[in-house]
Amino acid sequence: MNSPSTDSNAAAARPAYAFKVGSGYNLPTYPFAKPPELAGGKARRYPVVIVGAGITGLTMACALAKLGIEAVLLDEDNTVGVKGASSRGICYTQKSLEIFERLGVYDRIAAKGVQWSVGRTFAGHDEVYSFDLRQQSNFGLSSQPPFINIQQFYIEGFLVERIAELGHVDVRWHSRVVAFEQDAQCATLTVDTPAGQYTVQADHVIDASGSHTPFHAWCGAAMTSRRGDDRWCIADVRFKKPAPAERHTWIEAPFNENRAVWQHLMADEVWRIDYQMAPDADPEIVASEAQVCARLRAQFGEKVDCEIVWVGAYTYRSQCLDQLRYGRVFFMGDTAKVVSPFGARGGNTGVADADNLAWKLAAVVRGWASTKLLDSYNEERLEAAQQNVLVTNRTARFLRPHDGVERTFRDATISLARQYPFARQLVNTGRMAVANSYTHSSVCEVGGGQSVQNVRFSWSDGSTGFVVDLLNWTKGRLLVLVFGQVSAAAATRLQQLSEDTPVRCVQVVDAHARPQAREHVRDPLGHLQGACHVFGHAWAIVRPDGYLSATGEAVDAQLIKSIEHALGMA
Repeated sequence: MNSPSTDSNAAAARPAYAFKVGSGYNLPTYPFAKPPELAGGKARRYPVVIVGAGITGLTMACALAKLGIEAVLLDEDNTVGVKGASSRGICYTQKSLEIFERLGVYDRIAAKGVQWSVGRTFAGHDEVYSFDLRQQSNFGLSSQPPFINIQQFYIEGFLVERIAELGHVDVRWHSRVVAFEQDAQCATLTVDTPAGQYTVQADHVIDASGSHTPFHAWCGAAMTSRRGDDRWCIADVRFKKPAPAERHTWIEAPFNENRAVWQHLMADEVWRIDYQMAPDADPEIVASEAQVCARLRAQFGEKVDCEIVWVGAYTYRSQCLDQLRYGRVFFMGDTAKVVSPFGARGGNTGVADADNLAWKLAAVVRGWASTKLLDSYNEERLEAAQQNVLVTNRTARFLRPHDGVERTFRDATISLARQYPFARQLVNTGRMAVANSYTHSSVCEVGGGQSVQNVRFSWSDGSTGFVVDLLNWTKGRLLVLVFGQVSAAAATRLQQLSEDTPVRCVQVVDAHARPQAREHVRDPLGHLQGACHVFGHAWAIVRPDGYLSATGEAVDAQLIKSIEHALGMA
């Protein structure tokens, strides 16, 4: 199997716009274009309408465009980011970066962002915990780094560019959804624009418009929510003197009244510093430039030379819907759940939500899968949302414990961590996000539900390939990897599967073995087999979102059944 051609843009790492930084972020704006529906006539029906052009909605739109599925993306604003809160998310996980590589925007992100893997945690002046993610086996083999820090609006801007390159998706700015209804035939949305209102119909609606979405009320969505009294101030700062690109966290910072502080480097040599404030602090006061300058002097010295780029105050809360699908409507990103920003589990889970649903919608629209496949979105991503809410709430309680048992536990943990290595794992300043496993999915069998890292292998011509290349080659079909030697009958069966079903089959052999299948690659280091969590002679079904659906041994009827199961047909 030779290396496939790609549709990457030669100038992919060079954005067509530049953001100015200084006394704030100058975000790009996009023009309003009069939609065809305003010309009169019958409302047009689309396979998918996406509401909200944040990182989640744009990822969804880009994934559908990559798969050739027609969609409309509606956003009431005319820019990326959020005016007045434009910095927002900054840490992007390895799984998100693998998704962005598949979508064709990773090179732009890597060129602009800052890679990091080392994190250090301090209590007072003492370092009580540290880690290097590159030394951990669950991060080390992917072609993408453990994390890249970059302001969220950059990624959103890159996605807007990529959608324009791919086509298929009509991005409509200054388009606010003001009414919605659905029935057995379709969903109908009323859209308000500067040129008037119109209606549009959809088979499926993706709501990625944020936690204050009207779709919650329109669909009667139920949720569990919790609001805390923890207040923070974000300061995006550029220093004249460079510092190491490491994640530094203080549980009890002596320069912040023994409250927590985060410190991260982002693009443009801008540092994100989060200061935990008193629970009764006035947001306008804590976010004032005078207060921020005072904190910076306390942390870095009276002679600190820096420029304040952006400042904002916020409070933490958690919120999770009881279900993520209501008829034709799918909730994702912040419309599905809101988590405290500990361990980078906010925007990254929205990216994963989009990636999970996009291939399923494409398979159903193309007639490759049963509509039952769409139910697995709720099963898989609700489990992920609930897990991320639980994990971040635990971190929040560690950083601002209630008096009594919680405070006693934290104080004891910090004290022990200063002296004993075993206690350092208990220090909880944010469990860094990894790809969630799916343990309750109706379309994943035993051995499935795990993410497959973007590891390397060798094409039949000797060149290097990666898992993402194989997934792009399948064009939204399931990927069946068969490891080791196969019989002539098995090779014929694999070829028939590739011709007759939405599956692509590839034999994986070691460096010197003779392959029996026409489509084959070599795995001399065993990384591909390890990434699929199988050993010896085995097969693995990898979904278009880079997750295993099933594993097995013989190329027989069980493989056929597992393929049907993965597509919601069994």
